[in-house]
Amino acid sequence: MNAPTQAIPERVRADVQRLWDYHDLHHELRPCDVGVGLGGHDLGVADHVVDLYRGGFFPLIVFSGANAPTTVERFPRGEAVHYRERALDRGVPDSAIAVEPRSTNTAENIEYTRELLAAKGIRCASVLLVSRPYQQRRAFATAKKIWPEVELVCSSQRLPLDEYVQSIGDVNRVINMLVGDTQRVEVYARRGFAIAQEVPPEVKEAYANLVEAGYTTRLVTD
Repeated sequence: MNAPTQAIPERVRADVQRLWDYHDLHHELRPCDVGVGLGGHDLGVADHVVDLYRGGFFPLIVFSGANAPTTVERFPRGEAVHYRERALDRGVPDSAIAVEPRSTNTAENIEYTRELLAAKGIRCASVLLVSRPYQQRRAFATAKKIWPEVELVCSSQRLPLDEYVQSIGDVNRVINMLVGDTQRVEVYARRGFAIAQEVPPEVKEAYANLVEAGYTTRLVTD
């Protein structure tokens, strides 16, 4: 196996791994009515959606996402649009893909996807929600708040932490995203954007250690 493009500093490795493990919900995959790929900087989300589609886990794909400051250069036509193009390049028929191009955050991803499906007359009782690995828990909590009537299964690429860092090519981005999503689990629940979830003491400690180490670029004002 090739060495990571940028190695995780050993002084923070245990804390990073703890957050990484916390955000993986380990849901068992099962067939759902629709697969939803949440937009972002990671094209691996689109690839995982395609793999699941090919595996027969859903007959319809919705890619959701406009742009964020972290994605506009990489995906100038919008995250969902580029995800769709990736799926088409990999052989998914256009008839199996819907695009939601307006959302700029996870809550909008869920809300606008629900509206899109309703407008198309598609009844959806179950959703296979595909995100970046460290986004799973927050995506689940947000969807349960906004779309509580559907059965949710969460998934992301099954990569070990070091392989994921290598695929992104920027260890600081990955760690900062992990820290930011960990903070949002509690902050967004307090704001009413998501359901509350348990954050074990060891996860809080790892989060605090990484904040102290300077991984703060993705934090929100609490």
